[in-house]
Amino acid sequence: MAMMSTGAHAATREETIDAWMRDYTGQVPGASVLVLEGGDAVFQRSYGLADLEAGVASSPTTNYRLASVSKQFTAASVLLLVEDGVLTLDDPVRRWLPTLPVAAEAITLRHLLSHTSGLIDYEDLLPPDQAHQIHDADVLRLIEREDRLYFPAGSDYRYSNSGYALLALVVERASSQRFATFLQARIFSPLGMTATLAREDEGPPVTDRAFGYTRVGDRWERTDQSTTSAVLGDGGIYSSITDLAKWDAAWYDDRLLSAPSRALAVQASTATPEPDVAHYGFGWRLQGRMQWHSGESIGFRNVLLRFPAQRLTVIVLSNRDAPEPYRLARQIAALWNGTP
Repeated sequence: MAMMSTGAHAATREETIDAWMRDYTGQVPGASVLVLEGGDAVFQRSYGLADLEAGVASSPTTNYRLASVSKQFTAASVLLLVEDGVLTLDDPVRRWLPTLPVAAEAITLRHLLSHTSGLIDYEDLLPPDQAHQIHDADVLRLIEREDRLYFPAGSDYRYSNSGYALLALVVERASSQRFATFLQARIFSPLGMTATLAREDEGPPVTDRAFGYTRVGDRWERTDQSTTSAVLGDGGIYSSITDLAKWDAAWYDDRLLSAPSRALAVQASTATPEPDVAHYGFGWRLQGRMQWHSGESIGFRNVLLRFPAQRLTVIVLSNRDAPEPYRLARQIAALWNGTP
C-alpha cells in the first residue's frame, strides 16, 4: 500500500509538471527540467526542440547557454586558486590587472565576487553601432578608459557582469591558462562534466547544442548570439541538466572544493535590494534556506535552485527569451516541499 501511494504521488507530480510545461511542448523552443532529491533524479524530462530549423528534440543531454548561472563556475575557479595559494580574496584586482584605472585601486577580488566593486557596467560602455562580439579582454579595455565608479568599493551592492568578466581574466593570469582551459582541467573534467564547456569560436564545438530563439509575432526567430555572448566570465558556459547534476553533487562533499571554500561561496557576503535575494555570496544568490541563480541571455532563460538542508535541487534550462522560469522552478520545488 505504501509503495502504491508513493507511486501515485510521483505520477501526480509528473502530470502537474507536464501541464506547467505545456507551452514548451511541440515544435517550439523547448526546455529541460531536473529535480534531484537526496542525490537521485526524481524527475527528469525535456520538452520541445533544441534546434527548430533541424527539428532536433531537446533531451537531458542538450547543452544550453547558462548565461549568468556561469558565475558559479567563475567564483569556484577563484576559490580553487585560493586553495592553491596562488591568490587571496583580498588581493587588489590591480595586482592582477594593473591597467585598470586609479579609481579601481581599492577594489579586491572579494568585491568582484560579491558585486560590491562599483565598477561601471561594460554593456553601458558599448557604442550603439557595436557589430562584432566582444570578449573578456575587451571588457577590460572598455573599463580601462573609465576612471570612475558607481560607488566606493565595498560601500554598496550592484550586480556586475563587468566584475565577473574581470575575474575570468584574473584566473587566466594567476593560472597561466586560458579561462576555458582552466575550467576544463580543474572543474569539468574532474567532475565528469564531459559535455560542458566555455564556448569559444576557436575552441571545440558545443555538442547537443540548443540554439536560442525569440518570439516575433506568430513565429520563432533564432536569436542565439549577441555582441556580449562571447564574454565567458559572466555567462559563456554551455551545459546540460545531466552535467549540472554532477555540479550539484560537488557541493555536498570535498570532491572539488574544500568545506571552508564551499562555505565561503554561500556565505552572506552582502545584502541586496533584489526580490528573493536577501544576500549574495560568491556566484550564488541567497534567500533563507535557498541557494540559487538565474541566467538570462538573448535566446536563453535558466534557473538553478538548491535547498541543501533538504538535499533538493531544481534546474530549468530553456532556449527561448521568455518566460523567465524562476517562478516555475519555485512551483516545482514546492511539489517536494522546497521553500526558502
